[in-house]
Amino acid sequence: MKQDSHVRSRRQWIMGAVALVAVVTITAVFVIRGRNATSSATTGVATGGPNAVAGMPGMNMSPGGAVTLTADQIRQFGVTFGSVEVRPLTSEARTTGVVTIDETTLSQVAPKFGGFVERLHVNATGQPVRRGDALLEIYSPELLAAQQELLLAGQLQRQIGRSAVPGVPTNTTDLVAAAKRRLRLWDISEAQIDEVIRTGEPRRTLSLYAPVSGVVVEPKVVEGQAIQPGDHLYTIADLSGVWVEIQLREIDAATIRPGTGADIELAGLPGRPFKGRVSYIYPTLDSASRAVRARVVVTNTNGLLKPGMYATVRLTTPTRSALTVPNAAILRTGDRNVVFVDMGRGQLTPREVELGRVAAEYTEVLAGLEPGQRIVTSAQFLLDSESNLAEVMRSMIGQMNSGDVRRNQNMQDMPGMSMPAPVVVPKTPPKP
Repeated sequence: MKQDSHVRSRRQWIMGAVALVAVVTITAVFVIRGRNATSSATTGVATGGPNAVAGMPGMNMSPGGAVTLTADQIRQFGVTFGSVEVRPLTSEARTTGVVTIDETTLSQVAPKFGGFVERLHVNATGQPVRRGDALLEIYSPELLAAQQELLLAGQLQRQIGRSAVPGVPTNTTDLVAAAKRRLRLWDISEAQIDEVIRTGEPRRTLSLYAPVSGVVVEPKVVEGQAIQPGDHLYTIADLSGVWVEIQLREIDAATIRPGTGADIELAGLPGRPFKGRVSYIYPTLDSASRAVRARVVVTNTNGLLKPGMYATVRLTTPTRSALTVPNAAILRTGDRNVVFVDMGRGQLTPREVELGRVAAEYTEVLAGLEPGQRIVTSAQFLLDSESNLAEVMRSMIGQMNSGDVRRNQNMQDMPGMSMPAPVVVPKTPPKP
């Protein structure tokens, strides 16, 4: 029993202390409000007026959320300015790509006759060759028969040229020309044909030569191999020019066109930028990646760009002229886009704007601004927070003033509470 009475006494003591603190706090609040009302009445300024927060440190607000700063505050806050101007829009897109072989420079070596590979002069992937270099030597019964026909045509030409039989034509050059043409059509070089005629002996093997300069990217022949007409023996690529295959987003593909300039950087070649141009945009969209493929042509005279390298590509396309502001001037709040306009004498007014396309460092403005206006390009978040804070405080002060009477009545109705009405000192009349 003693323990229960002790607990009840302790609870009553705690509740009494809480009630006392509440009474003291409420009384202090109303006393302070009475003093504020007295001060406001004496000075003639309404407590909830629009300039109620103007006297607060660092704030000087005007109706509409405008912020007024002194020259020292502008320097202290780091406020910088730009201008609203009509500028040419330059569309810029960044993407990645892979260096590939220029398919237009690929060349295949395929014989037009059958035979056997006697010797290889080029037998490795990546081996560089020049136009006219010997690739391999081939023994072919067809080539051997064609050489013998050439020699017989030449011998017949010489014999008929010495004949004096009436009615027999002495010009038989057509036979020799036909035999030479046959060998040329089989890609036998003129030097080998002349050598056969000069020596008067058919060669056991004849050589095939590289049709272009470049690098062997795909050899498919070994010594002793039997070949047939049309067999693929070599693939040669000219790497003096390469492609960079890139992926464009749908939104970027609408502005990129053939001829768009490209700045290319490669991780393996830091500090060595390359220039290129878009040569082709594929007509289909990849349904998986939602991207459009395109290729950029790049000159590779020094051979630094190698197929398979990863590249970062920046595409720049000049478009049309439009009213624009610097990107840094726009404060994007999610629901709206705001730009602070310099109205003169340090007054900065927020303006809601309607935006269009974003191009490089500038954004198109569709509505809300006029050409030639001076706008803020830094410290917008600071200005916006100060503007919003002042608006919130005005609203709070208005709500508190409008609710004073209601709160007093509520307090009077509470049991045990009797709050005095706030004393308002009338404004002192001016002296005559």
